[in-house]
Amino acid sequence: MADKRQQKTQTRKSRTITLNHDVIIVGAGLAGLFAALKLAPIPTTIIAAKTLGSGSSSVWAQGGVAAAIGEGDTTDKHAADTINVGAGLVDHQIAQLITSEAPAAIKDLLHYGVPFDKNIEGKLQLSKEAAHSNRRIVRVEGDRAGAAIMAALISAVKQTPSIQILEQIEVHKLARKNGHIKGVYFWPSSAKGTGKGTLLKARSVILATGGCGHLFEKTTNPDMARGEGLAMAAKIGAVISDAEFVQFHPTAIDSDIDPAPLATEALRGEGAHLINNQGERFMQQLHKDAELAPRDIVAIAVDRERKAGRGAFLDCASTIGKNMEQQFPTVIQKCREIGIDPTKDPIPVAPAAHFHMGGIVTDANGRSTIDGLWACGEIASTGLHGGNRLASNSLLEAVVMSSRIASDIKNNATRLKQGRTTVKSFKEKIIDKQLDTDLKSAVNSLRQIMFQHVGVERSEKSLRLAIEQLEKLEPILQKSARTKNMLLTAKFIVKAAYDRKESRGSHLRTDHPEKVEPATRSYLKLKDIDNFFSTTR
Repeated sequence: MADKRQQKTQTRKSRTITLNHDVIIVGAGLAGLFAALKLAPIPTTIIAAKTLGSGSSSVWAQGGVAAAIGEGDTTDKHAADTINVGAGLVDHQIAQLITSEAPAAIKDLLHYGVPFDKNIEGKLQLSKEAAHSNRRIVRVEGDRAGAAIMAALISAVKQTPSIQILEQIEVHKLARKNGHIKGVYFWPSSAKGTGKGTLLKARSVILATGGCGHLFEKTTNPDMARGEGLAMAAKIGAVISDAEFVQFHPTAIDSDIDPAPLATEALRGEGAHLINNQGERFMQQLHKDAELAPRDIVAIAVDRERKAGRGAFLDCASTIGKNMEQQFPTVIQKCREIGIDPTKDPIPVAPAAHFHMGGIVTDANGRSTIDGLWACGEIASTGLHGGNRLASNSLLEAVVMSSRIASDIKNNATRLKQGRTTVKSFKEKIIDKQLDTDLKSAVNSLRQIMFQHVGVERSEKSLRLAIEQLEKLEPILQKSARTKNMLLTAKFIVKAAYDRKESRGSHLRTDHPEKVEPATRSYLKLKDIDNFFSTTR
């Protein structure tokens, strides 16, 4: 009885917000915060599902930011490396553009107070990661780049008068009228997408909602990485590209922790190597760069060693050893939580969903195919990553593209409604306990289906099983706007993977192991998903 009375009290509690904005940014990771800072002094509202600094994949980023600023390195070399690993699908112009703006991006981050590592001469310390031809990864305390960058930007955001932050608010739907964005529908986070949303008007909306790793049972992403931005944009007509390309990080720490802790790629850049339970360095037989081969190749190799019963382990002890304490404090901490001392023992590793190369199609200024809607960060598909992302290009893309979006909006300021005030009152609804339990169970099933049948290796058989099993979950997942979006994004991935009858980059079809030339990107709209699933029932 006490629980019921408390729930009724909580349900009736009202909350009022007063906003003065020209732009709404959905998402409070690196891309969202940086866009808001660059938009100043234009009034901007950031909507964050959790408290600022939590729930974002950006905070968890261990590697760093890639930029050609070292001696002998050039932005052309950086672009070439990006193109070489992208499996023939990288947009060359976008690669040139983003890598050419990387040095300026590093200066911007330094301006906002990011404490990048420096050597004894006071120059930025650069490290090497897989498939980079030069040392060009700018880091913080070895493996704390994401956390340090976010801390600096959060501090700057809080000191910027033009930025207002809405915390504990989730957006699950976009509003469009006469072909133009007109705002977003939001819910209190406590409702988890159940009940009706509230419209918040704006003529310019930036989606910075992150990736979709949480659609998979094993992932390095936080639970906010549900791919909802993709579904929301698709529902109002946006074009989605390359949804089949989900990058699996080869060295997630193999444990029962969800999300899986990450053993950063920088460990292999500093000499750590992969072994099986026989102590064999299996990557040496598979690629000339061994452990520093492109991520898709390493992930497949690790996956197959584990399936063969030989296991996969990252040996840091014989190379980095005691230096790990200072160089990689985050990895040390996560290993100790599960009872491993990586300075002495190899770390058990497994592939885990890590980054989505696909997303909302955008141009060089971050514009989607919907007027008034921009996208940046992992939710966007700029063409930079192709079928396989180059390590540490993700944070770079987020900074460069959010800055370009801000410039684009400022240059078209006539579309903005300066000084408009919006006041909204809504109830802090709490989700029904039984419905919450049912939705959690259905989401767990969805994640298992996606990891088992649409994971590192796919086939027509596994994808058909995914289609059948996802359809069975649909009745319960339709009861929440949040889970409805998750299901739709999963369907986009399945449909794109089914259509691509070849193996390319992170997309490996065991029934179609060869590449099909010429390489082509995939493009889908909502009607394609509806038609596909209706005909495969």
